[in-house]
Amino acid sequence: MDYNLDPSLAALLGYAFGSIPFGLLLTKMAGLGDVRNIGSGNIGATNVLRTGNKGLAAVTLLLDLAKGFIPVFLAWQWFQNDIGWAALGAVVGHCFPVWLGFKGGKGVATNAGVCFGLGWQIGLAYAVVWLGMLAVTRISSVAGMTSVIAAAGAAWYFDRPTFVPPLVLIALLIIWLHRANIGRLLKGEEPKVGSKQQ
Repeated sequence: MDYNLDPSLAALLGYAFGSIPFGLLLTKMAGLGDVRNIGSGNIGATNVLRTGNKGLAAVTLLLDLAKGFIPVFLAWQWFQNDIGWAALGAVVGHCFPVWLGFKGGKGVATNAGVCFGLGWQIGLAYAVVWLGMLAVTRISSVAGMTSVIAAAGAAWYFDRPTFVPPLVLIALLIIWLHRANIGRLLKGEEPKVGSKQQ
């Protein structure tokens, strides 16, 4: 049911879920310290993997997916005219959590959850491109940036026009957050999956 509430409430719902720093919480509970002090300094699954704990990284990935999926799923029930706002809010929350001084992750996994919440076709396109690019390049940043672009294209292709603007904004945000990675890619210095480099 759509209650026609203010779109800012949908965005706030997304932000509340997206801002939960699962990577940081899990590594601290596991006695691995502050994940922000290693690797890239981010709180996402890719950096959690740099602790050497693959299981913890997998759990972080699943929870980061969930915090993107759940608010979009709820928005389908409560904010049907503002689902895109919930999607955008979830990714912004992950990238800029108020609890951590607005310094979070890069939003790739959370956006994957968002995409599956918006529609299985969009989520599948995201997953296929991410997995394909990771298999070819073994570079997480390349897989992440190409998949967010693919998601926006999939929304247009599968005739979900209201989802295109928020997905384009999310893609621009995630690419901007990868600007250091882009710099390393241009220099041929971007580490591949499994590397302990930053």
